[in-house]
This record gives sequence, C-alpha cells and structure tokens, in this order.
Amino acid sequence: MNATGHTPTVTAGPAAGGARLASIDIFRGLTITVMIFVNELAGVRGLPWWNYHMKANIDFMTYVDMVFPFFLFIVGLSMPIAIRSRLKRNPSMPGLWLHVALRTASLMILGLILANADEGDASRMIIRPAVWAILALTGAALFLNEYGESGRHAKFHLGLRVFGVLLVAAMFAIFRHTPIHGHAVWIQISYPEILGLIGYTYFAVAVLYIPTRRWLWAPVVWFVAMMTFNALSAAKWITFDDRLPYWIWPFSNGAMAGIMFAGIVTSVIFLGSHRWQRLGQKTLLGVAFGILALIAGWLLTPLGISKIRATPTWSLYSIGAAVLMFTALYWICDVKKKTGWAFFARPAGSNTLTTYLLPDFWYFILTAAGIGYFDTHFNYGWPGAVRCAVFTAFILAVAALLTRWRVLLRL
Repeated sequence: MNATGHTPTVTAGPAAGGARLASIDIFRGLTITVMIFVNELAGVRGLPWWNYHMKANIDFMTYVDMVFPFFLFIVGLSMPIAIRSRLKRNPSMPGLWLHVALRTASLMILGLILANADEGDASRMIIRPAVWAILALTGAALFLNEYGESGRHAKFHLGLRVFGVLLVAAMFAIFRHTPIHGHAVWIQISYPEILGLIGYTYFAVAVLYIPTRRWLWAPVVWFVAMMTFNALSAAKWITFDDRLPYWIWPFSNGAMAGIMFAGIVTSVIFLGSHRWQRLGQKTLLGVAFGILALIAGWLLTPLGISKIRATPTWSLYSIGAAVLMFTALYWICDVKKKTGWAFFARPAGSNTLTTYLLPDFWYFILTAAGIGYFDTHFNYGWPGAVRCAVFTAFILAVAALLTRWRVLLRL
C-alpha cells in the first residue's frame, strides 16, 4: 500500500508510454544466445561435464540447466508491462483474455510442431518429416509475423495470416507417427517441448495474476504458494500433479509457475508503484529477493537438485541467479545507459521468437537436403565448442538481418 492508503496497480516505470526497457531486452537476448549455444553443444562429445544437462538421477545442476528457468523468469518479468500496455490500448477484459488464449495456443502449437517433427513417419505421410516441419513452421511464421500498420496492404497481410493458419492445419492433418506397436497415430501431445511448457505456464500464471494484478502483494503470495507446492510435491506429500497432463493441470508441480511469478515479483520491485522508488531502495529489494531465494534453495537441498525433476532447489537457485543478474542489468543498462556492449544480443532480445526458431529451421533445412556434415565433423572436444560458438554467432547475425527486414514474429 502507498502513502495514501490505496493499493496501487503495477505500473511499467521507465517502460511506460511504449518505450522498451533495455535491461529486459538484453537479458532476454543473452539468455537466448546461451540457449542456442548449449543446444548445439549438446551434440558435441568430450567436453567437461558442466557443459551438459545433469541427468535426473544426479543431484546437481549446471549453467545449462538454468537456461529454461531464465526464459520462464523473463516471461514473468515482462507480463505486468505487457498487460498494462495492452489494457491501456484496449481496456476490454474479454479482449485481454482472448489475447492470453491466442498466445497460449500459439506457443502450444509451435511446441507440438517441434516435439513431433522428428517422429513423423515418411512412409505414412506425403512428404518427408523435415519438409513437414519446415512447412508447418513457415505457416506459423506467416500467421505470427508483425506486418506493420500499413492500411494499404492490410488485405494482403490478412491473406498471409489466413494462408499460414491453413498451412499449419494441413500439416497437422497429414501428420502420422508410427510407435512401437506399429499402428499409425496422430500428433503426440504428452510433451509439448519447451515452447509448449512456457505456453501452459503462461496461461496458468495469467489465470492467477490478472484478476489480482491490482494488489501489490498478490505476486508475492502466489510465488510463495507455488514454491510451497513445489516443495510439498518434491517431498511426495502431494502426488496428484504427477498423474495429470499439462492441459488439465498447467501448474505441474509448481516449479515453472513459481519461477514465472518470481519474474513478476521482480518486475513489481523495479517497475511497480510502491513507496520504495529510489534506486538504492529498489536495488536493495532486488538483491534481498535474490539472496533469499538462494538461501531458501540451499535449505531445501535435501529434496534434491534437478532440472529434470523440477525440484525446489533448482527453481530457487535459478530464481536467485536471475534476480541478481537482472538487478545488475537494470543498473547498467537502464540507469547508467550502458547498452553498447550487448550489441550482439539486442536483436535477439527484441525479436525473440524469430531467433528461437531459426536453429530449428536450419536443422530441418539441412535434414531435408540430406546434409549431415556436422554429425561427423567438429563434434568432439573444444573444436566442437568453437563450431557451436560460430554457429551461435551466425544465428544471431541472421536474426539481426531479419529484424532489419521487419521479419518479426510476435505472440
């Protein structure tokens, strides 16, 4: 509550009025840069253990295990700003919920495309699985692209969106997969890939956050509730969430929703309308939140440390690191205005979905063309790591070029 006794709505602070917050874009860009690198690195053998995901039966985590939670955190970090901006343009709550539903559906469809592409059975489809994936992703890109405000080409742009939807629908209609029992089946929905998981979590968090967004304390309460649920699930005191699919229970064991709510809490700290508006106060709150998350994670280590099992320590260690990193970036990029050093990551941060999908497009194009050179070359040791770094730079350069050409995929 503020000095007048009223509970304020979360505001966007420096981002109000449509300006983008540099620290969020750069944080997002750095995260996707690391994601591209470690995803490519997964195919390289002979590197130190800390360059890979930890297996589920090992109680440990590496920097690779923190990439996904950083994405969840950033979605939460941006959510109060995005919702406030959308309601400012159009105060319709049904319109806001329609946007949430479309964004969730888009993420889930993209996730299902990526999760099923390698499983397609060419003998039961009229095209090869890699070609199917290229066409499905192209259709999604045509629908999601931001075409600008030009009224002169509005009908043409609408036609591209409609064609994109029809292309995705056609690809889903022809997809067939042959599991072990030998009978053809359709799209598998049990695991919707990372984008789908983000979509489900985004919807779950929106259901709780949007109705309570005017109460400054609500994100903290939801964050604590999700992390408590995560701890109780890890301790096997609660087990029902293990048996429910994501489309029935999008909260899973609370870990992903808790990480996203941590991003919302951080957004409230730095951009909310509260009494602690001085830079030192906000910085102190941010640092305190990050350190408390790390301490809580350490206290819960008996419940395990694992990304695969989504344990509370993994969640809280990732949250602590993300909060402290954002606090530093906010001071460097938005207070001191030092952003030139992040030139390589800035386009990826502002055009994230395009950048995210580029490595998949590249992979499917090579597969469709029958090119497998890097499956047998530069895939061991430090030469392989250098190759992954070069590939990451290549993807970032293409993303920057597409951003300049106004190829901007938006959810």
